[in-house]
Amino acid sequence: MRIMIVTDAWEPQVNGVVRTLKNTRRELEALEHEVAMITPRDFPTLPCPTYPDIRLSLLPGRQVSRRLREYAPDALHIATEGPLGMAARSHALRQGLPFTTAYHTRFPEYVQARLGIPLSWTYAFLRWFHGPSRAVMVPTQVVQRDLQHHGFERVVLWSRGVDLDVFRAERAHRLSSAPPIFLYVGRVAVEKNVEAFLSLDLPGSKWVAGEGPALARLRQRYPAVNYLGVLNAKELAQVYASADVFVFPSKTDTFGLVLLEALACGCPVAAYPVTGPLDVIGDSPAGALSDDLHAACLAALNLSRDDARAHAERFSWASATRQFVAHLQPVTPVPAPISVEWLA
Repeated sequence: MRIMIVTDAWEPQVNGVVRTLKNTRRELEALEHEVAMITPRDFPTLPCPTYPDIRLSLLPGRQVSRRLREYAPDALHIATEGPLGMAARSHALRQGLPFTTAYHTRFPEYVQARLGIPLSWTYAFLRWFHGPSRAVMVPTQVVQRDLQHHGFERVVLWSRGVDLDVFRAERAHRLSSAPPIFLYVGRVAVEKNVEAFLSLDLPGSKWVAGEGPALARLRQRYPAVNYLGVLNAKELAQVYASADVFVFPSKTDTFGLVLLEALACGCPVAAYPVTGPLDVIGDSPAGALSDDLHAACLAALNLSRDDARAHAERFSWASATRQFVAHLQPVTPVPAPISVEWLA
């Protein structure tokens, strides 16, 4: 099957959406599907307001339409609600092409945290955007119920996985600081609630791996914390394997791939009992969930690294990708118009 994936999130961004799409493409190709992608790398871009690391494509409509016509996919998946996603959606509706979409992040909550825009406004936009989709793919049942509560239809599950060959439970010593070592990995932005972790009075030392618009302020406010930049997967695996506890302070993530990566490296998780941690950790012994993040961090110190790894092994990209394929909608070619002259 020839699959076209359209996404506004792509390299050099480093986030869960990009990692999900890269791993999904790899697994699709392993299943002998042909995959083409439309990404911001093909267009002139501008930095996103309040988040310059994200690039927004400029006036992509004609080029997106041309790419879709030339590739003639058997299935079209629109991964994001940005300019490229909007252009692909517009083309598909004009041509009567079925397509699927995905809901990767709690966008309304992010927008409210950044700009103060009411949740109802953003959910109204998202209902409009995803309304024509034949299947709105979400990572967890909690998110599925949440979107259904907000009036979304045809919401289906598309789980996530972890590369168990890259993220391995082999102790490393990449982080040279006082034990116990508490680690955060991810975007350093207001919606990730990183300061809830950094403000805790914990023994040992703290590390933050990642970049984002809040980084400069947090570095200034918490100079005793150790900061790493953006790391590749192999470097991240060493960092996870060097930490004693992975701290996930976000209350707005829909899943949290970093949770699986940390667990696969044998690093127990401390988090709030919210969407994401609840779906990944549940009641397993792989992590400690509490409304008191400080208590969760201390409790996670006593958890087994073997239990963390065993829990991560339940998730695979191969299984998640088979779910993805099952939800795709085949594009039916539009019959060529009948020639009036031939009928005569």
